[in-house]
Amino acid sequence: MDNGVRECPVEFQRDVEPVTARIPAEDNQEKKKVLNSLMSGALAGAVAKTAVAPLDRTKIMFQVSSKRFSAKEAYKLIYHTYLSEGFWSLWRGNSATMVRVIPYAAIQFCAHEEYKQILGNYYGFQGKALTPFPRFIAGSLAGTTAAMVTYPLDMVRARMAVTPKEMYSSIVHVFIRISREEGLKTLYRGFTPTILGVIPYAGLSFFTYETLKKVHAEHSGKAQPSPPERLLFGACAGLIGQSASYPLDVVRRRMQTAGVLGHTYSSILLTMQEIVREEGLVRGLYKGLSMNWVKGPIAVGISFTTFDLTQILLRKLQQGPGLER
Repeated sequence: MDNGVRECPVEFQRDVEPVTARIPAEDNQEKKKVLNSLMSGALAGAVAKTAVAPLDRTKIMFQVSSKRFSAKEAYKLIYHTYLSEGFWSLWRGNSATMVRVIPYAAIQFCAHEEYKQILGNYYGFQGKALTPFPRFIAGSLAGTTAAMVTYPLDMVRARMAVTPKEMYSSIVHVFIRISREEGLKTLYRGFTPTILGVIPYAGLSFFTYETLKKVHAEHSGKAQPSPPERLLFGACAGLIGQSASYPLDVVRRRMQTAGVLGHTYSSILLTMQEIVREEGLVRGLYKGLSMNWVKGPIAVGISFTTFDLTQILLRKLQQGPGLER
């Protein structure tokens, strides 16, 4: 009896110690996971956007004007910009893009990982791929979260892309002039169409990419796709996501740049009506879409691939080889 009483605390101690020791380790592991996602997302966004910056600027310039879009006209605009303003002018506004896209991509990819985990726990898919609907919801929530946090930076980037460098000398100058001349509310002009566009865009992009990786694993027997396969899956994701949300992208660009281009757009529907009345449905609301079919898949493919490979690299560096996403 005495022996049993003396041994009980020892047994209890052996049971409890591993549990208490695991708590800080689990917290530390979660922090590493979040930090890895933020770093990988930031790099993914920066690399992808810089790669397509000249095409992106050209697309925005067509979106905010009534000029008819064609591949020939796009080439002429790029070439004229190069001749009149120099080679690096093709990346004008890219500094503003980086200021926006680095936090945007970091938040979006990190939020997506967290939303996947939350939804996985809720639906009982811990450690397994989500089913289609939760997969779409995770992507939509991730995009919405990132857009809400970084929207003013997107507005600034659009202004810098469509104005001569004499008008705005820096990102800070854009903020100051908009605040002084148009009011702080202007920094959120076009916010509603942005959110409405992000929901299908981010939802379908992440859904498509994750679905293609899942189908690939099931049919190929390989746990992970190769980098070229990741690029292809990302390109498909970008093509589908951007095509679905493109009219709202045109509307938000018009609303963001109205103050410097002499237009007044008071709502999403009125903006759409004016664009359709002046330029037609397809030529107006889908202006520049063919360029987006080139730019978008490249950017999204690079973005997803960079994120995945950076995640794998960081995990290998921290925990040794053989651990993949």
